[in-house]
Amino acid sequence: MIEVFSEVPGVLEVISGYTGGWKHNPTYEEVATGETGHFEAVMIIYDPSRISYEGLLEIFWRSIDFMDAGGQFADRGTQYRTAIFYMNEDQRIRATASKKKIEKALNASNMVATLILKASKFYKAERIHQLTARKKVQNEATPGSV
Repeated sequence: MIEVFSEVPGVLEVISGYTGGWKHNPTYEEVATGETGHFEAVMIIYDPSRISYEGLLEIFWRSIDFMDAGGQFADRGTQYRTAIFYMNEDQRIRATASKKKIEKALNASNMVATLILKASKFYKAERIHQLTARKKVQNEATPGSV
């Protein structure tokens, strides 16, 4: 998700990390086992005068497979489940409404696997994981690619 959000106007910073688990200061290796309860996640720092929370939600929904409860694409396991972690009641209401909008559009009530959860302690991932996504995008880009 670093590559998705880092180029969005109004997004100031995208930080890779772990949240939602029970182990304090988890490492990537520990989270990768699926036994810490953590999600691999990103924290997005943004300027609400340039992009709205709803705008971020729209980008999020377009960037994931929201019906897959077992992970994302080739990444499998509980640490790869999708979730929106809200910071306050207003965000919870908006995130829930956006999920219901998708379910209604697809006529798929209770089919969207993405969870809406109260934000818990966020642990910043190791430095290499802050850079990995950007390097991957740069390495895959070819002249003329979109």
